[in-house]
Amino acid sequence: MNDPLYSPGQFGHPAAASMQRHKVLRNTYWLLALSMLPTVLGAWIGVQAGITASLTGGLGLIVFLGGAFAFMFAIQKTKNSAAGVPVLLAFTFFMGLMLSRLLASVLGLRNGSELIMTAFGGTAGIFFVMANLSTVIKRDLSGMAKWLFVGALAIMFGAIVNVFLGSTAMMATIAAIAVVVFSLYLLYDLKSVIDGGETNYITATLAVYLDLFNIFQSLLVLLGIFGGERD
Repeated sequence: MNDPLYSPGQFGHPAAASMQRHKVLRNTYWLLALSMLPTVLGAWIGVQAGITASLTGGLGLIVFLGGAFAFMFAIQKTKNSAAGVPVLLAFTFFMGLMLSRLLASVLGLRNGSELIMTAFGGTAGIFFVMANLSTVIKRDLSGMAKWLFVGALAIMFGAIVNVFLGSTAMMATIAAIAVVVFSLYLLYDLKSVIDGGETNYITATLAVYLDLFNIFQSLLVLLGIFGGERD
């Protein structure tokens, strides 16, 4: 005999769970949009003031990795408190600053502005495709996690090695692989929210933001190498 207190649509059942997942996804998209503002501000300040111009080679790598991991640790610690959103936004401002050195380099090209807009459009296009795919794919994608993690580690290791080698060919190869890996990561992270695997919108936003940041940065590197017009 069915208990009326546990009819479909009550908390803990499909309708309530679905509402909760949609709420997390909606909040993730809103916070992701908001996070673009401090990113743009940080990038603009970095380009105008040249704050990161001296962060070359190993020093730049240390500052970037040290700052990024410190912020991500802080976000994990504050994700369930009122401080979570401000810490995340401070992180995106930091990432904008770190991106400014690449942006300044590309803006030094004759068609630099066009390349930046193309990279932005490409990133937006990938996001649109992956966001739609995440809603129509019914298959569980959790098995992708370990392979994507290995791919991300390989990219990071390759980038560290290339800091000392300074190979343009290796940089282009790493960037191309990164576009593929982080596009798949984007699909995986969005699907995780839709399936209820990720229930915190702050950490969900962090994951999606990092995917998009890496896609944009990698596209910009590729465009700068193969499409840059030098005087």
